[in-house]
Amino acid sequence: MMKIAVTSASGQLGSAIVKQLIKEIGKENVVGIARTPDKAKHLGVEVRKGDYNNRQQFDEALKGIDVVLLLSGMDDPKKRIQQHQNVIEAAKVNGVKKIVYTSIVGDEAKTAFSPVVQSNRQTEADVRESGLQWVIGRNGIYIEPDLEYLDRYVEAGEIRNCAGDGKCAYTSREELAYAYAQMIMSDQHNGKTYNLVGEAITQTELANLINQVYGTHLKYNAVSVEDYARERKAELGEFIGTIITGIYEGIKNGANEVTSDFEKAAGRLHKSPKEMTESFKKASEEKK
Repeated sequence: MMKIAVTSASGQLGSAIVKQLIKEIGKENVVGIARTPDKAKHLGVEVRKGDYNNRQQFDEALKGIDVVLLLSGMDDPKKRIQQHQNVIEAAKVNGVKKIVYTSIVGDEAKTAFSPVVQSNRQTEADVRESGLQWVIGRNGIYIEPDLEYLDRYVEAGEIRNCAGDGKCAYTSREELAYAYAQMIMSDQHNGKTYNLVGEAITQTELANLINQVYGTHLKYNAVSVEDYARERKAELGEFIGTIITGIYEGIKNGANEVTSDFEKAAGRLHKSPKEMTESFKKASEEKK
């Protein structure tokens, strides 16, 4: 059986992928890699230390690994390309056979989020040119942050952003974890780039389905990109506020209304936005 390593295993998507792989191939065949290994101990697999800034740590962390799932880093876009390259180079010298990379859907030129998208596209190119087998997934926007923010929405009585009538093909960490497990394990996906997204919906449709599932009375309020940027930066700071604004501006521009390759990657249909919302609500209630 092959040995699979998942980077950023302590994060939410990394953890979800590790858990899905344990279901598929057993915990003895899965290795988590984390900058702070203690944060990934709860997963019940071997955890190795790996900071994207430290090439030597990855030279150690990838010993004996057949496939590495490279999760896109969260750092400044200017730093990410070299950070990801550290993992790719360490994979090559360790005899890793295949890299699976979690990239993103998004506008490459026109928004404040574009530098992040551009850095992901550069890593995609680096992965393709690595000489190893590869698969790339371009993740859609997760639906979970909107649902985690629900109390704030209810307090305001609205979902407020600058997406306008643009459509967003939402996904969820749970759906992505399932797709990535299949992409890791099956050679039929090698050499493919997949848009890992679900059905595209507007913000008004998102508000309506949240109302259906949670019994809330939210409305969608579209504001200008400039006003939204001002609000987000005041609340979240310059860097994150700019990124969030850029994501919603991308939705407005149509960058997140893309054709889904999820069924090709996962071997099954993507859950509908309503099913994802119901699944999140159920999981939240079970945790209480």
